[in-house]
Amino acid sequence: MKLAFILVIIIGVFSLVGTFMLGGKSDEHYSTATRGNLSRLTWLYVILALVLLAGIGIYVII
Repeated sequence: MKLAFILVIIIGVFSLVGTFMLGGKSDEHYSTATRGNLSRLTWLYVILALVLLAGIGIYVII
């Protein structure tokens, strides 16, 4: 079970880093729209992380 948690965390971190790496590769006109998209995507990752942590917490308690 501990291995599964570690794998989820590693995959999440790589996904976040990959998203920022791909978001940084754009032309100058596209980057203005990308900035807003990246901020929304970052918030989605934060919310997803909180939901996942809550789910893990509920699973451990029950």
